[in-house]
Amino acid sequence: MDLPNAPVERIIRKAGAERVSQDAVEELRQALEDLGQEIAVDANQMAEHADRNTVKMEDVKLATR
Repeated sequence: MDLPNAPVERIIRKAGAERVSQDAVEELRQALEDLGQEIAVDANQMAEHADRNTVKMEDVKLATR
């Protein structure tokens, strides 16, 4: 999974940063990818528990809680 750097940098800038180092962008990108992977795994487990092959919005919402 590879998120592009530009959207990650925009997230940091929207949070109020005037300047953003490339290291900061890469660190946040990795953290977002890791968190996204954890949520996806949990959501998939919820779909499997419900005897579904499709991960639905509700699964993702539950996985983020």
